Amino acid sequence: MKRIGILLMGLLLAAGVAAGQGIAERCVRDSLMHQGVMRSYYVYVPEQVEGTLLVVLHGYTGRAEGGKVQLLDLADELGMVVCFPQGLRDPKGKTSWNVGYPSQEGMEVDDIDFMEVLVRGLQERYGLDGKNAFFSGMSNGGEMCYLMARRKPDLFAGIISIAGLTLASMEPLRYEGAVPFMEVHGTRDTTSYWNGDYDNRYGWGAYLAVPAAVGYVVDANGCTGYRREDCTAGGKPVTRHRYYGGAPARGGQGHGAEVWLYEVTGGGHNWADGEFDVYAEIGRFIERFRY
Repeated sequence: MKRIGILLMGLLLAAGVAAGQGIAERCVRDSLMHQGVMRSYYVYVPEQVEGTLLVVLHGYTGRAEGGKVQLLDLADELGMVVCFPQGLRDPKGKTSWNVGYPSQEGMEVDDIDFMEVLVRGLQERYGLDGKNAFFSGMSNGGEMCYLMARRKPDLFAGIISIAGLTLASMEPLRYEGAVPFMEVHGTRDTTSYWNGDYDNRYGWGAYLAVPAAVGYVVDANGCTGYRREDCTAGGKPVTRHRYYGGAPARGGQGHGAEVWLYEVTGGGHNWADGEFDVYAEIGRFIERFRY
C-alpha cells in the first residue's frame, strides 16, 4: 500500500508540473531565415491534428514564450497547430512588430511578408489545410491583426485581435477583401484607449477609437445585420456586438465575413480572461469560420 501511495503521489506531482508548464516547455522552438535575418518561433502540435493553424503574436516588449498556455489546451480540443513567433527589436531596442509607431521610424523589418512566409511554411511542414490559418495578437500584436486584415485578408480564415488598434497611418491602406474578424477590448484600457488617441498624446501615434476601427472592418466585410449579445460570465460586463450578413471571404469563395466585437465594460489592457471565458469564444470563432 505504501508503494502504491508513493506512486500515486508521484503521478499527481507530475501532473501538477505539466499543468504549470509554459510555452517554452510545451512547444518546440524553431526558426527560419527571412530576408537575411533568422526569425525564431515556438510551435505546438497536438496529438490529433485537424489541419488548422493559429498564429499568435505577443505585445510590445513581449516574448514568444510568454504566450497564453490556455491556447494550447484549445489546440488540443480543436486539433490545431499553434505558433508563437518572436518579434525583432525596434530602434529603441524593444521587441515588437513593425506597425508604424513613431518609435519604429527607420525600422525596415517586413513583418507582413514574414507572417505569410511563416504561415505557408508551417502549412507545408505539418500538412495543414491551406485555407484554415487563423491569426491573432495582443496589443502591438493586435495592431498587426488590423494591418494583416488590410493587406493579406485571403491568407486567413479569420483574425482575432486582443486590445488592438488601427493607427491613423493605416487608414490610407484600403481593405483588399473581406475576412472574419474578432476584437476583444476593455473600455478602461489605459494603453490602447477605447476612445482612441487622435492627438497622439501617449506616443504610439494617432489612432482610431475602437468602435471606429471595427466599423472599417464591418464596412469592408459588407455586413448588413447586427445583434447585441450579453456574454457576461461573473466578471465585468461583456457585450458581444455581432455584425453579420457580410460578403463571402477569400475573394467570394469563403464564409460570410462577420465581425465580433467584445466590449468589456471597465476592462483593462489584457486578454480579459479574468472577466469571461475568452478562450472558449476564440474557439467558437475558429469553429464557426474554419473550413
